Amino acid sequence: MSALARWCYQHRFVVITVWIGLLIGLAVMSQAVKTTYDNSLTLPGTGSGSAQKLLQRSVPAQAGDADQIVWRTSRGSVTDPAIEQRMSAMLARVSHLPEVASVASPYSPGGKVQVSPDGRTAYATVNFTKAADDLDHADIKRVIATATAAHAPGLAVELGGKAISNTEQAPPSSMSAIGIAAAAVILLIAFGSLLAMALPIVTAVVGVSMGLMLMAPLSHLMSVNGIAPILGALIGLGVGVDYALFIVTRYRRALRSGLDPRQSAVQALNTSGRAVLFAGGTVCIALLGLLTLDLSFIDGLAVPAAITVVCTVVAAVTLLPALFGVLGLRVLSRRQRRSRTAGPDHAESGSGIWARWSRTVPRFPAVLAAAGLAVMVVVSAPVLHLRLGFDDASNDPTSTHTHKSYEMLAKGFGPGFNGPLLVVAQPHTAADRAALEQLQHALAAVPGVAAVQTGPAQTRPGAGPAVEVTQVLPITAPETPATSSLITHLRSTVIPRYTHGTTLRVYVGGLTATLDDFASVTSAKLPWFLATIVGFSFLLLVFAFRSLLIPALTAVLNLLAAAASFGVLTAFFQWGWGTSAFGLGSASPVEGYLPELVLAVLFGLSMDYQVFLVSRMAEEWSHTRDNTRSVLAGQTDTARVITAAAAIMIAVFTAFVFMGQRSIAEFGIGLAAGVALDAFILRTVLVPAVMHLCGQANWWLPRWLDRRLPHLAIEPAMEEQPVRAPESALV
Repeated sequence: MSALARWCYQHRFVVITVWIGLLIGLAVMSQAVKTTYDNSLTLPGTGSGSAQKLLQRSVPAQAGDADQIVWRTSRGSVTDPAIEQRMSAMLARVSHLPEVASVASPYSPGGKVQVSPDGRTAYATVNFTKAADDLDHADIKRVIATATAAHAPGLAVELGGKAISNTEQAPPSSMSAIGIAAAAVILLIAFGSLLAMALPIVTAVVGVSMGLMLMAPLSHLMSVNGIAPILGALIGLGVGVDYALFIVTRYRRALRSGLDPRQSAVQALNTSGRAVLFAGGTVCIALLGLLTLDLSFIDGLAVPAAITVVCTVVAAVTLLPALFGVLGLRVLSRRQRRSRTAGPDHAESGSGIWARWSRTVPRFPAVLAAAGLAVMVVVSAPVLHLRLGFDDASNDPTSTHTHKSYEMLAKGFGPGFNGPLLVVAQPHTAADRAALEQLQHALAAVPGVAAVQTGPAQTRPGAGPAVEVTQVLPITAPETPATSSLITHLRSTVIPRYTHGTTLRVYVGGLTATLDDFASVTSAKLPWFLATIVGFSFLLLVFAFRSLLIPALTAVLNLLAAAASFGVLTAFFQWGWGTSAFGLGSASPVEGYLPELVLAVLFGLSMDYQVFLVSRMAEEWSHTRDNTRSVLAGQTDTARVITAAAAIMIAVFTAFVFMGQRSIAEFGIGLAAGVALDAFILRTVLVPAVMHLCGQANWWLPRWLDRRLPHLAIEPAMEEQPVRAPESALV
């Protein structure tokens, strides 16, 4: 790292020019190749996956997204001639728009079920040719504009469905700006210098911009999910500012200890720079561990996020030393430049709130460890009631089309109309067809079913026998446990009762069933994912710190931090303790894909803080072999920067809560809570208290194992550390 730091410092203008040219080149390339997102959610081996596959092969028009146009009259009936004429004309225009496969009108033969019992509400189903996330927003907006143009006094017209929802999501740029502004304020308070504040911000923005622009070519090599840019910006800004902050802090400390700017840059990269490489590597390992789930939807989030983290690390270890060369001593405030002496760093280490707290911990280690553990256990308790699922449009902002259409349908037909199930079958024999007819008649009598609508059999040449799709409308809302129970009951009891003894295969599909299956699949794979990232983290820390106790303690505490994070999520979203305050709807289950993503990022960030904390302890231990002094030095020297970095991450993550998109809000709250508990409870209370209690056992490693393990040095050897410049060099 010292050679890289010297080269970047000496060739600072070359490095800066290369970065500027690289960003311009990537911007041009990303605009040229465009980003092709693939958000198709297919789950091979599940009922919904089999239904979708059958539809795609035999009835491609039915495999696309199905959205609704809903209208409600304040007086009279939707079947009044004037309203029927107005709405039929609008539906005819919609049916001829691009990407619209068909429109099922309530005014067509057999469409009476699409009119509410009180006659005041009706809906039409718009079948698109593609899945919602694969549709161009311009095509969806044409449908919205055409439909809402039919609005008239006394006649409300709204639209609902996933495709419609995709056009109403706020862009991540505004939330990123809020997060950056909050980070800037915290950095300005911490550093007292505008230039020092700007360095982490500029470095993080450059790294994140590079990562986001690389998603365009990446999307042509693999399936990249549509929310990958939001996730990449959220994670990249958080870790990017933190990584740069650690290096800038070490650079400023070296300057204040008497080193010249060049030596300070080398020391900063050779110490904190190494830790940043290690920390970034752990975050990437945790994110890429998601590939073990073997779900393309998750893969399309994990790989882009990992690439963004890599870009922020590269920016931190190359662009920062170049900027140090340009700014020199100006990263210090004027007062700090005037007060540079031979040892302010040592003077600082003995004063301040964190220094006093560091000396308090070894006086009451058992009490503080018990108190910290009690707090984490209490906060984690709600996780025992965690239910994975998905939220529906009732939780969308009240001003959106999707929320309004949801309310209109729920009022007219009941909440189950917002999450139809598709019963898909392809009968091959007369016995199959007879069994399917009996099943279709029986579905209406199944408890929990509000209505059943059977469409005509469809097929395409060469696709085999016709495929029949029956729409089953539950009584309950899509996100409720009762709807999940209905799906299970249909699959395990009702369908087998009528298909037994035939060759008929019947599948329950549709978006509601797909999301329910997704929650089940991810829950089943979660233990394997946890074992993967915990195992990798343990091995990396054993290599780095030549210890068995520290990696074991880290693994346990990281799991505790994850449990606490999901305890907060359960109380905040599933129990609804915080949703109304943030305008995020009512209580509903936690998103099914959230645990793996949050766990991956939290494990990586927890490893970051542990590495920065323990690497300083290990450095002191290698010099003194005094555990008490090592733990004290590590906590004193890193507590301020760790808590400042955590405050920045909390600000960035919380900013994304205000996007109005519940799944992103869950991600932001989960990470913000996890980082807060990790930095202010685990790293400042539990870890130092337990390490004081364990004494020299912290650093024990069997000799036979020590000889066989590869050496992974985070801190440089003593001979690599630059010496302080003589007084004459400081003039």
